Amino acid sequence: MAHVTTRQGLIDHSLRELGAPVLEINVAEEQLEDRVEEALEFWNINHWDGTERIYFSHEVTQTDVNNKWIPLTDDIYGIMRVMPVRGAQTANKNIFDLQYQLRLNDLYDLTSTSIIYYTSVMNHLQMLDHFLNGHVMYRFNRLQNRLYIDVDWGNLKEINVGDWIVVEGYRALDPATFTRVWNEPWLKKYTTALIKKQWGANLKKFSGLQLPGGVSLDGDSIYQEGANEAQALEDELINKSAPLEFFTG
Repeated sequence: MAHVTTRQGLIDHSLRELGAPVLEINVAEEQLEDRVEEALEFWNINHWDGTERIYFSHEVTQTDVNNKWIPLTDDIYGIMRVMPVRGAQTANKNIFDLQYQLRLNDLYDLTSTSIIYYTSVMNHLQMLDHFLNGHVMYRFNRLQNRLYIDVDWGNLKEINVGDWIVVEGYRALDPATFTRVWNEPWLKKYTTALIKKQWGANLKKFSGLQLPGGVSLDGDSIYQEGANEAQALEDELINKSAPLEFFTG
């Protein structure tokens, strides 16, 4: 079995699966490209290997403050968490901070201090921070390419120009960088099914047409086979696979 490493390699593999070059597959190049894009989109959204978990940072600009959102790229499919911009969990500590005093007075020598005590106190401080400061509230829809953060933009105590925002999210795996994507078994089968469905849709326009030798085109059967195969693969991925971690997007 040939190892597929490119977009064109995936198309050629699917055409061979459908009978090329023995049979002429009546699908235009533009249609082939469309079906590959359709397969990739479904794979990125639903397959456990279709996205990667990332952390990315963004420096706040005056445009962001005016818009009250930060821009995102097309490949961001989900947002899990926005790190606290300011508050008790940031690096803006001073000598009056509880965690600073704890480390200074009680943990100067870990060899004589119980780690259980330290863990209990840090958990307690974290719980207090959660109740008093809460989490950063945000809204995200991947079709907008915007991350709305519900804070008082421009307020020096919350978020202002020059601050850095760190976001945890999911990004679509780029097949141009990670070429093993093209050889993923489910993606190859699904692309082949979509191209078969397209082939059948093209031939359906000539249903009943008799070719020399008494051969007739049966586009309806090819279309239905492709549709059934694609639906079965979609059901397998959505209903029979391990669930993905929930994310907003």
